[in-house]
Amino acid sequence: MSTANYKIGIDLGGTKIEGVALDAQGREIERRRIATEAEGGPAHIVSRIANLYAGLVYLVDDAPHTLGVGTPGALSARTGLLKNSNTVCLNGQPLKQMLEAALMHPVRIENDANCFALAEALHGAGRGYDCVFGVIMGTGCGGGIVLDGKVRTGPQSLAGEWGHMVIDPNGPLCYCGAHGCVETFISGGGLEAAFRKRYMEERTATQIHQGALAGELRCVEAMNGFYAHFGRAVANLIAVLDPDIIVLGGGLSNIDELYTEGVAQVRELVFSDELTTPIVRNELGDSAGVIGAALVGI
Repeated sequence: MSTANYKIGIDLGGTKIEGVALDAQGREIERRRIATEAEGGPAHIVSRIANLYAGLVYLVDDAPHTLGVGTPGALSARTGLLKNSNTVCLNGQPLKQMLEAALMHPVRIENDANCFALAEALHGAGRGYDCVFGVIMGTGCGGGIVLDGKVRTGPQSLAGEWGHMVIDPNGPLCYCGAHGCVETFISGGGLEAAFRKRYMEERTATQIHQGALAGELRCVEAMNGFYAHFGRAVANLIAVLDPDIIVLGGGLSNIDELYTEGVAQVRELVFSDELTTPIVRNELGDSAGVIGAALVGI
């Protein structure tokens, strides 16, 4: 929609839904966040998105705008239904049609990690690089590839699905049905599950990290395992794609030791006599995904 005055983006997560309105120059006008309430099911999630969207449309005086929605997973090219989402109630649902009926506006749906990668490539830490790999390490773990300023999706919408590369076939069961996916080791949920299984104790990823900083042995061991799996996963990624830069996002990207201990593990395992790939923290913070959704809108 070349005549659009505004860009609206919605970032659909497992626990939160975020919306943003950008002006024609890409400047943020308003950003809002609400709970997903995924337990209410697909129709309830769509109604939550519709309410958030209506508020953003009101703010731009119902002016012409593009609309993009970022979500875990992707639309199947074969069926048009959502697949591979860790908000599992949405898998197999005609999410695009449901949203367009509720919002009464054309919608482009894009993988949330692709949205993150695009925002960072165009406006964040990946500016100036031809091949950017963006990583989301939060509740789950995803990735996106941006080549020459454009998202690479692939014929099966699988490009960048780094979280479901298997790095240990004997590892934990993933929601996707495989064992030992990257996501089961270096997401927040994966770290917490591993700690719970080994030590029979519930702790959040933040608490485990803080315990390691305080010298608590079990937390130090857990984080060392986390860094080792991060190193193997990223070394495998570099061997396949060899991107110009890797940008980390999501809540776990705020762990400072990822850029020292984690990168040291990558350097040890990478299939090269040196590691020259910059592995950096995002610049746009938790707004990157929703900004990327706005940038891909139609």
